[in-house]
Amino acid sequence: MNYRETLDYLFEQLPMFHRIGAAAYKADLNNTHAIMDVLLHPEKKFHSVHVAGTNGKGSTSHMLAAIFQEAGYKTGLYTSPHLLDFRERIRINGEMIPEQNVIEFVKKYRLNFEKIKPSFFEWTVGLAFDFFSNEKVEIAIIETGLGGRLDSTNVITPVLSVITNIGWDHMNLLGDSLPKIAAEKAGIIKPNVPVVIGETQEETAFVFADKAKETDSLIVFAEIVFNAVKKSGDLEKQVFDVFKGDELVYPDLELDLPGNYQRKNILSVLTAVDKLRYAGYKLEDKHVRTALSKVRKLTGLAGRWQVISRNPLTICDVGHNLDGIREIVQQLNSATYNQLHIVLGVVNDKDVSSILQLLPREASYYFCRADLPRALAAEELQKKASAFGLTGTVFNSVKSAFSAAQNQAGINDLIFVGGSTFVVAEVL
Repeated sequence: MNYRETLDYLFEQLPMFHRIGAAAYKADLNNTHAIMDVLLHPEKKFHSVHVAGTNGKGSTSHMLAAIFQEAGYKTGLYTSPHLLDFRERIRINGEMIPEQNVIEFVKKYRLNFEKIKPSFFEWTVGLAFDFFSNEKVEIAIIETGLGGRLDSTNVITPVLSVITNIGWDHMNLLGDSLPKIAAEKAGIIKPNVPVVIGETQEETAFVFADKAKETDSLIVFAEIVFNAVKKSGDLEKQVFDVFKGDELVYPDLELDLPGNYQRKNILSVLTAVDKLRYAGYKLEDKHVRTALSKVRKLTGLAGRWQVISRNPLTICDVGHNLDGIREIVQQLNSATYNQLHIVLGVVNDKDVSSILQLLPREASYYFCRADLPRALAAEELQKKASAFGLTGTVFNSVKSAFSAAQNQAGINDLIFVGGSTFVVAEVL
């Protein structure tokens, strides 16, 4: 098979969560352990940092990878989902896994794996870990796909675990309360491995503290260690003064990710860097500064408050759950424009009503459906939105919705694209 045929095989033969949802979710690690057996346990042949959380885990993972790269380490990065190219999920020093490696891996292990019947995600974890092992990365930043305890990535024993925050998402799989969701994320905490908690939340802090005590793991709450005060910002970057206690440790720290919500992620990252220094990694302040000023260039991160056009101003963001949308709306409320145009699509297993009630009523909406089975029909989205006073037009594709918004928007208007990672992917 060539690369296109190999990808078609992976997409068509294997259950894929981002396309079909819960039916692709495996509530145990048996398949992943079987895959690791076949691959002769690549997960034990490289050091790693494991990152979980409802929101922010992708940005945090990319920032950490950028810092390690800048410090001269050969750095693997595993994230999901991808936006434009499957290979975005697996990178070394910012470079995507070569197509030929994907082809050869599938060719070599296809018959073995078909006996195991893995999901798309399980197969991809095998590919990533095998690639990192063969390429002898010095450190790999591994982002969980969903949850933590039963996530396929949770066969590693990292040097550090990071849990960014806990919010309402995937409740049908992870639990119907924040402590239950937190317990699933806390499943990445390993015996005697330190853990950084990004956001201190009253409802969940005890869950992490109890788990850390049970596993004899040092636990650090990032918000207690660091504080970041935003000094300035524009559509390309933002600048912070970062304090450790009362001491100004990073004056004028520049980050090339403009979303306001990144302030929380910086705290997770800097606390993680502190702990990693104790573990012997040479991550100097100059590495941190340079890396954070060019995360996108170093790692290829996209879809986070990303400007895709300035005439008119057009921004996309992959935030898609309650907390993510809340952050987006706050940032939209602080923007200046004549009229707001929102290209919106969602997947059908989200708490759509909770999201819709947050969105601005004065915006013009362009309702659409991403090209995957899990996406909610645009007509149904419009119907649900109208109950919250949101009005707009239904389109038969993301592309046509985006084109209409571009045609309707004036020079001083703002177009926002979001609601789903997959809507953003199609526009990009």
